[in-house]
Amino acid sequence: MEAKMAKSKAGHDKDQIYVIVREDRDFVYLADGVYRTVGRPKRKNRKHIQIINSIPAEAAELLRQNNVPGDLEIKRALKMYQEE
Repeated sequence: MEAKMAKSKAGHDKDQIYVIVREDRDFVYLADGVYRTVGRPKRKNRKHIQIINSIPAEAAELLRQNNVPGDLEIKRALKMYQEE
């Protein structure tokens, strides 16, 4: 799976940055590695997120290492994105 990040556009988590861990037709499943883990991702309607296209190369590589990244990799990738 391609490494993707998303920003929430609606809801109580508006403007929060997540990593997309799974997708289906109408929904995406988001994790931040702290409150929303890979084992308990947030289900969000596709209309309520904005895909982030400019991910730092190091963060994208970190997320691509495994088929499904772990919570530690997600936390590190989000930190790299926010420091950019």
